[in-house]
This record gives sequence, structure tokens and C-alpha cells, in this order.
Amino acid sequence: MKRLKISIFVILTFSFLFPLCAEAKSENWYFVPTSDHSRPQGVLDEITLASLNSCYIGKDEKVVYLTFDIGYINENVIAIKDILKKQKVPAAFFILGHVAKTESTLLKEMVTDGHTICNHTYSHKDMSKIKDETTFLNELARLEQEYKKTNGYDISKYYRPPAGQFSKENLQFAKNGGYTTVFWSVAYADWDNNRQPNEKVALAKLMGRLHNGAVILLHPTSKTNAAILETFIQNLKADGYRFGDVHELTIK
Repeated sequence: MKRLKISIFVILTFSFLFPLCAEAKSENWYFVPTSDHSRPQGVLDEITLASLNSCYIGKDEKVVYLTFDIGYINENVIAIKDILKKQKVPAAFFILGHVAKTESTLLKEMVTDGHTICNHTYSHKDMSKIKDETTFLNELARLEQEYKKTNGYDISKYYRPPAGQFSKENLQFAKNGGYTTVFWSVAYADWDNNRQPNEKVALAKLMGRLHNGAVILLHPTSKTNAAILETFIQNLKADGYRFGDVHELTIK
């Protein structure tokens, strides 16, 4: 009887422990901004990210990468596209399913202008809650298929988790699907159109957080971003920065 009780205890213990061990840890991407233009440390280090075909920062040289997360279209998106074209600056646009489905003309113009269209998932769900690879990759494939059907192009194999929510398991899933996960090392609170930051304050934040190899995350629907982007680009050019293409981030 004593042995039976011990066996039951062991079985119950393992049944509770193994699901906890198997469950991937959900994390939110973040970095600690610096005030001296040094390169910030992210929640995962560069070596760990590289092993998972992921990145948040480029090489330690005077180059920056403009990236935009785009969930819908408004006049600010058009203004930003025009500024990028005028300044001859490439950018990566991480799009959602609604944009792929309804904005064919605009997306084709972006490709013609030299921009890269990337995967921000079809429906902007919390991907860190997905625990199996098939379900995870199906969400990315749904956007791939919509973009191909509507625009005639293959989407570029760069993935950004909605709201920066991820798990290491997710990053491995994306890698297995041929994707590079692209986080960021410069950003500010620009996403709420009802609470747009002051233009001078926003520009000062971006300039103050700048560093070599910066991957800059902006939301193109932002009125503030549309107002300050050209000045921001001109300031960076004057400081000797080059605007890199997102494809450079995969070059070892």
C-alpha cells in the first residue's frame, strides 16, 4: 500500500511538472534606451537571437534601418511614403492581412520605390500563446497567400511579432519556416492616434536614442511621424548615417 501511494505521488508530480516545463515562456520585447548613443541591450542578447535567426540591431557602424508596422492606411501613411521616395530612403513595412487584401495599389508602389514588404501576421494576434509550429506558421502563411493573391508578389521572409510578444519557441518556429524575426532598438510611443506626442519632443527622443546599427520602429499612421520624418532623415544624413536595407540584417 505504501509503495502504491508513492507511485501515485510520483505520477501526479510528473503530470503537473511536465506541462509547466513544456510550456514556452511568453516574453515582451524591450530594450533599455541609452543616453550616450551607445548600443542598447535587448531582453535577449545578440548571440541568442542570432541562433534563432532573429535580430534587433545591425552592425556597429553608422547605418540605420527604418521599419514601419502598418495595420491600416490613412493620410499619414501616404505622406510618409512620399517623404521616403523624395529622400531616396529604403524602408521595411510589416503589414497585416487587411492591408494586404485592400491596398494592392499602394503596396505595389512601395515595392517599386524600393521598399520591402514583410510579415506582421494576418490578424495581429498574440503569437506567444501559440505552442505548436503548424498553427504558428499557418498564421504567417495566411498573410503570404493573401499578399500573393492580391499583389502578385511573394512577401519577404521577415517577421515581426505583434506588440513584440514572443517566446523563444516562436522564434524557432519562424526560423523553421524560413523567416528572420526582426525586433527593434529605437522606438517611442507613437501608435495611439488619439494621443500623439509633441513633434519637438518626439524628434528629440528619436535623435537622443540613435546609435550605430539602429533598427528604428515607427508607425506610419502617426501624424507626428508624418510631420517629423523628413527632418529626422535629413538630420541623420547630416550626421553621416547611411540608411540600410533590411536584407543587410541577415548578412553574417
